[in-house]
Amino acid sequence: MKVEARIFFIVAVFAVIMAGVYWAWAVLDPRFGGKPEPVGIVALVLTGGLAFLAGSYMQFVARRIEPRPEDREDAEISDGAGELGFFSPGSYWPVGMAATAALAALALAFFHIWLLVIALVALLITIGGLVFEYHTGPSHD
Repeated sequence: MKVEARIFFIVAVFAVIMAGVYWAWAVLDPRFGGKPEPVGIVALVLTGGLAFLAGSYMQFVARRIEPRPEDREDAEISDGAGELGFFSPGSYWPVGMAATAALAALALAFFHIWLLVIALVALLITIGGLVFEYHTGPSHD
C-alpha cells in the first residue's frame, strides 16, 4: 500500500500546485480583469485535499499490515499467488442501484422532493440487497 500512498501524495501535490498556477494565470489574464476565478481554484485545492486524505489513510494502513508482494523489491510473481477473496459471478443489484441513483439525479434536476425521497429509499434497499446478497443468516451448528 506504500506505492498507492505515494501516488495519492503526488496527485495531491500536483493538484495544489496547479491551483496556484490556475490562480496566477487567471490574475494575469486581462479577460478576467485581474480577479481570480474562485470555483476552479477551490476545486483544485479540494482535489488535492481529498487525494492527501486517501494517501494518508493508505500510509496509515501500510504501517499496520505486513508488506504485500507489491511493496517488496525482492518479491517473486509466485508470492502473489493464491486466493484473493470471493467475487460475485453475477448480480443484478448494481443495475438496480444505477437505476435508482439515476432516478435520484433526475429528481434533483427537476427538484421533485417526493420523487427524491422515493429514489433514496429505493437506493437504500438496493444497497442493502447488494451488501446482503450472499448472507445466509446465523449459523446453527
